[in-house]
Amino acid sequence: MKHGMEIAVAALIIVFAAVFLFQDAAIQASLGDGEEAWGGADGEAADLIEASGYEPWTEPFWAPPSGEIESLLFALQAAIGAVIIGYVFGYWQGSRKTA
Repeated sequence: MKHGMEIAVAALIIVFAAVFLFQDAAIQASLGDGEEAWGGADGEAADLIEASGYEPWTEPFWAPPSGEIESLLFALQAAIGAVIIGYVFGYWQGSRKTA
């Protein structure tokens, strides 16, 4: 079989994704309204800092109009960084091959 390893890896990924989605659905079904299963530590840290009485020194000069715009800008920043890193590694690898 020519592509046996690729088929095995694809099947393993599909099985892993199915198990993860099944477990996630079971966890979400066991929660009540307003509860989050995968709430991160960011919200807890912000609540703890605000409870300590901290006052920010400055205010943001611009706030995105919605969470979707904020996510878009974050993804754009990550994509630009990935392109720059890929270019640097490609340039470095290409210069090693020609030397």
